Parts: sequence; C-alpha cells; structure tokens
Amino acid sequence: MTGGGSPTDIFNMFFGGGGRMQRERRGKNVVHQLAVTLDEMYNGGVRKLGLQKNVICEKCEGMKDGQKITFHGEGDQEPGLEAGDVIVVLDQKEHPVFQRQEDNLIMKMNIKLVEALCGFKKPILTLDGRNLIVSTQPGEVVKHNDLKCVQSEGMPMYRQPYEKGQLFVQFQVEFPEKDWLPEHLMFQLERLLPTREEVMVTDDMEEVSLSEVNSQSQQRSSSREAYEEDDDEGPRQGVQCQTQ
Repeated sequence: MTGGGSPTDIFNMFFGGGGRMQRERRGKNVVHQLAVTLDEMYNGGVRKLGLQKNVICEKCEGMKDGQKITFHGEGDQEPGLEAGDVIVVLDQKEHPVFQRQEDNLIMKMNIKLVEALCGFKKPILTLDGRNLIVSTQPGEVVKHNDLKCVQSEGMPMYRQPYEKGQLFVQFQVEFPEKDWLPEHLMFQLERLLPTREEVMVTDDMEEVSLSEVNSQSQQRSSSREAYEEDDDEGPRQGVQCQTQ
C-alpha cells in the first residue's frame, strides 16, 4: 500500500465517511397529536403546541385527518446527536353541521313539506364564514333523502387551496303532525295532489289496522336475537305496537 493513508481514510473512501453511523447520530423525533376542527382544516390556522413554540401552519388548508406536519430539527437534543424532528399528527374533530369525505363536504338540511313541494330558499353558513343561499323553484319537488350538490364549495384541495371539492346537501323532509288539518278540509287538499291509487277489496282479503310503534319495546327487542335457539319454539316477539 503506497502513501501514508490511514485505515480511516480507506473506510471513508468505501463508505463515504461512515455515512450510516453519521445518519443514525440524531435524537428521537417528538410526535404530537393535535386536535383540529374542520374549520381549521378548511381555512388553515395558527396553533400553540405543548413545547411552547408558536406554529404557523400556512399549508394546512385542505389537510386531512391523520396527516403529518414535520418540523425538521426541532425535536429533543442530546449530547453529540443531531436534534430530531417534531411531528404533528392532525386529529380532526367532529363538526356539528358538515361531514367530510376526501375533498367533499356533506350536510343534512331539514325542509318542511310545503317547501319540498312549493320551493324554498335556505342559507348555508360555510366554514370560512360566508353565507350561501340555496333554492328550488315551485313545482321542483324535493323528496326525502334527495341529494343535491353545490359545485366548488367543498374542502380546499391540499396544496391547491383555490380548487375545492363539492358540497353535498341531503334533504330531510319534515311531514306535518297527526290531525294537523281538519278532516272536512282534507278533500280540498286531495284535489290538489296527484290521484291516489284505489284498491279493490275482495272477500279473500283481510283488513288490519296500523298502530304506532312503541319505541321502548323496539329498543329492548333490538338487543335480543330475532329467533329462539330452539326452532320448535318459533320466533321471539319482535317490535311491539302501542295499545290503542
């Protein structure tokens, strides 16, 4: 071997200065679970972590539940080691109005029967504080559980905050209570509605009565099995009707 090269020089030539050992000489990462609201994921925000450091999250718009934000070199320090990272894991809280599916938002909207049949105008308060007005025209019938959407009013897309998903609105039609209209006025209402189907009752048919469901009995029965283990005993008693 020529020259005065030391064994350390030969090791550095083949292994790049002990790269593996050098890469491992750093402290452990610090991982924080950070609870954030859907509003903050929509708008971005500034949060203060337990490590007493203000965090400006300029790229938080459109981030998702479980996504990580890494602050390199901001973790614990140990003698002779490079500082680790601070890793913040986003934990999205439930929102009272909106549910999130990827870049889309879903909400439920209650409307009255007259609104479902004759049209309506309703406000929606967005996550960034804007008021949207959604409406239907008279005769544009909205059925219970109908789903409609508003384009580009969903969540901002990650790293593309000016591009947004869709806002889906699921309608819950509220029907009137029992006996809301006097019986002598029912025929007037019926004249305005589509014709109902008439059924010819024959002698081989049996007419029965419908009763309201007893919710307490329903809850109790839902916790039981539908049938007895012994087939000979037949099915158990299921949901009970209220006595008239």
